[in-house]
Amino acid sequence: MSSRKNVQNTLDSASLRELHGALIDIVSVMNRPQRDEEMVRQAGIALDRALFPLLVMIERLGPIGIVDLADRVGRDYTTVSRQVSKLEELGLAERRESAADRRVREAVVTAQGKVMTDKVDAAREKMAREIFAGWDAGDVTDLIRLMRRFATAVTRDS
Repeated sequence: MSSRKNVQNTLDSASLRELHGALIDIVSVMNRPQRDEEMVRQAGIALDRALFPLLVMIERLGPIGIVDLADRVGRDYTTVSRQVSKLEELGLAERRESAADRRVREAVVTAQGKVMTDKVDAAREKMAREIFAGWDAGDVTDLIRLMRRFATAVTRDS
């Protein structure tokens, strides 16, 4: 019999509830409009709160189809399409035909949009440094490794 325990054997219901509770806490904070407003303020940019997460996702994941983008932010296609149009009007994103499927319209960030997301990244980094100020560097490294592993497992079948 192997001395190494399988993950399925080590997770009890209380541990899974604790994990779920932690995820709810994190998602709740991440979804607060005030958090986005604070990040926009710290970045020193002027951008409507509803457009902010779309611009960031387009920059990170683009080119990205509007339907996929809508699914990822939990909004309907028509709402996201209108919001991407607003980002286009502001010169922050543009739509183009997908190289893989001409029926799909993809959003990509423009150079002006990239400048804006770079400012957001700097503000996010400052906020993260404050959060992790009292953490051991090894703990931060472990958290990053484990979060990436968890994210990969969660998104594998989605």
